[in-house]
Amino acid sequence: MSPMKMCFPGDKLCSIDDCKPGTGVHMRHSVIYSSLVGYVLKKNEGEELPVISVVRETEAKLLPDVGAIVTCKVTSINPRFAKVHILYVGSTPLKDRFRGTIRKEDVRATEKDKVETFKSFRPGDIVLAKVISLGDVQSNYLLTTAENELGVVVAHSEAGGQMVPISWSEMQCPHTHAKELRKVARVQPEYLHA
Repeated sequence: MSPMKMCFPGDKLCSIDDCKPGTGVHMRHSVIYSSLVGYVLKKNEGEELPVISVVRETEAKLLPDVGAIVTCKVTSINPRFAKVHILYVGSTPLKDRFRGTIRKEDVRATEKDKVETFKSFRPGDIVLAKVISLGDVQSNYLLTTAENELGVVVAHSEAGGQMVPISWSEMQCPHTHAKELRKVARVQPEYLHA
């Protein structure tokens, strides 16, 4: 895990001009202080300023880290990338919402120049991915699905049925038998949840 700064109650973290207060902190005279013994976590949630929080050691271990396999939900797509919300690290659910990006060039290992994002993912798909970069306060986690075991694991058809994989690049609706393109994961048994 990238080194996180440890802090103690009363430690000065930053000014309210630099961050918004999150959990485990308090504010006094325009300065944000730690309220707990724990690790400082800065997270950008789309606002102008990042949110600064202090998390306990057990929570800090549940943060997505480079090389971690994560389960995420696709929220939007465009020709260059898919935006996702990270839901699980391994099989552990996350309490906080972390955002990720799967860039077009990180969708698959071969023929990267022929990848079309809308033929790989759709909003609402559940995807297994690997963290390749933590990014920074301004950006999302960078994720990849460029391994056979990574990609879409759950998808719903336009008719609302849960689709079943029929190849590495297609899923089919069991009700309408309509086929839709996806970057399908070959799911390993350890990632199957009841």
